[in-house]
Order: sequence, then C-alpha cells, then structure tokens
Amino acid sequence: MSKIVIPAGYKMPLTNNQLQRAIEFIHADFQKNLTERLDLHRVSAPLFVDGATGLNDDLNGVERPVSFDIPDVGTDGQVVHSLAKWKRLALKRYEFKAGTGLYTDMNAIRRDEEVDNLHSVYVDQWDWEKHIRREDRNLQYLKDTVRTIVASICDTAEDLRKNYPALTFRPDRDVFFITTQELEDRFPDLTPNEREKAVCQKHRTVFLMQIGGKLSSGKPHDGRAPDYDDWTLNGDILMWNPVLERNFEVSSMGIRVDEAALDRQLALSGHDERRSLPFHKMLLNGELPQSIGGGIGQSRLCMLLLGTCHIGEVQASLWDKDTIAACEEAGIILL
Repeated sequence: MSKIVIPAGYKMPLTNNQLQRAIEFIHADFQKNLTERLDLHRVSAPLFVDGATGLNDDLNGVERPVSFDIPDVGTDGQVVHSLAKWKRLALKRYEFKAGTGLYTDMNAIRRDEEVDNLHSVYVDQWDWEKHIRREDRNLQYLKDTVRTIVASICDTAEDLRKNYPALTFRPDRDVFFITTQELEDRFPDLTPNEREKAVCQKHRTVFLMQIGGKLSSGKPHDGRAPDYDDWTLNGDILMWNPVLERNFEVSSMGIRVDEAALDRQLALSGHDERRSLPFHKMLLNGELPQSIGGGIGQSRLCMLLLGTCHIGEVQASLWDKDTIAACEEAGIILL
C-alpha cells in the first residue's frame, strides 16, 4: 500500500532534463563546498563488506543486510547499510593526519526500509569521516562542524538559485541546537516525529543532539547503533521542508565513540558480544584514531533544494504499484 503524500497543486518547477542537470550541479557544488571547508579528500569505498568483521552498520539492529556467498573467497559478503565503521578504519589504514579526513560516495541497499516520500530501498549519500584530536571530543567542536555543513548547504542553495531562478528554497543558516531530552520536556505529549516537526516548523534549521540513549520517559528518541556515534556527542541535522510541510532529516552525524563510550554503550544496549569482533577489539584497545563523521543524503539534499515531493524524482529505485499509479495520476515522473 502506498504511503505517498502529494501536496495539493504540486508541480515540479523544472523540466525533467533541467532536473538532471540541476542534480549534477548540486553534487559538484556541494561536494566542493563541503570538502574544502572540512579538509576532506575522496577515497574509494566498498559496496559490500565481510559480515564477520563487524564493519557493517546494523542501523537499529533489526534490518536485514543483503547477503550473498562468494565461493572463491570463502566468505559471505554483506551489502553495506552505511560506512560508519569502515570509514574510521580507513582513516587509520590511509594514514590521515589529525585535522584531515575522507569522503566517499556511499551506495547502499536497505531491503527492510518502509518506502514513502523520503525513503527508498536504495540509499546514496556522501559519507565522510575526519581524524580529530582527543581534546576535540567536545560539544563546541561538534556544533562548529554542524555550522560548517549547514553553511555548505546554504551556499549550494544560493548558487543553485542563480542558475535556476525557478527554484525558491532558501535554507536558514542559523542553527538551533536542542537535545532530545530538552525536546521531550518541551513536548511531552507528542511522538518523537511530532516533536521534530514542531521544533523545525519554528526554527527551520535544527541540530537535534544526543540520540540513542533512553530519555526520562524510559524510551530513546530514536535508535542509534552503540558502536560508532557517542550518544552524548551526536545528532541529526533537520530542516523544514516547505513543499511537504514537515521536518526533513538531511544528515546523521556525530563524534565517534572512544574506548570508554564504546564500553558503556555496548553494555547499555545489551551487545557485549560485539567486543570480540575485530573492529571492536581495535577500538577498545585504542588502536583507531579519534574521529567525527556522518552521512549526508545525496537524494535527500537534491529533494530539498529542488523542491520535489518524492525521492523517486531524483533517484532511480523500485516502487510499489500504488505509488507508481498515484505519481502517474499527479504527473510526477519517477526515475
């Protein structure tokens, strides 16, 4: 059954040909803005990893990775959900110095994703990771990095409007910072998603911090794996989407766990068995660099800046029959 929402009177402001060129422009312009500001350099990244290494991101712990056997290698490959852990290992292997980092085009398949206007089983994002000093593991460093990413988005939006005057979206450069507990205290009777909508409707650009741990209500705001972000130093960049009139997640990011945070979060989440995995052993032994990193959705960013109402307008994927029929009736072209 389709979960698509089509706003009344919706019409994509560009032709399909213009749309393709605008997508290309966003990719080139934003990538340049982001990598220059954060001192990132491109690396090649895997489409799949060995599931036995513990490198794959298990998201909320219930999503099934796409797996396949590789007879000549003698192991099973897992198509990545994200590169959250792989990137940190790559910082060490590729010998990135403190203050520099990497980025890559990450392509993933999330077979259990509930598809709607914003979600697809195909995921594309700029995955980035930066080597930091241990003394940089603090809230101010996190906030400064968030402001840098938001500034990169705003600059790309401005450049895009100059090239395509029909586009009108203007993201707010001023970031409102709030923790998940502060948000729950402010809106105790709302669901987590309703709280995000309420705060984004007022503040437009929001960094929602401290995702993963339980709140005073006894429940976490949202799930977050225990073995990459430090739950006290992470968050989501949210922006108000005027086309869909809702909160819109652009990026999930954070300062990564050190030995103490990993030890604590594995115990809290009931995943002590991961301590024996190669990646986790290295982390607990202090063999990996301190880092900050995240993922910035490529199709998500294109949706927001171009003013499309469905992610299928900016990326090629598979959709259910009801969604295809609803889009055809509304004149929406799915790639």
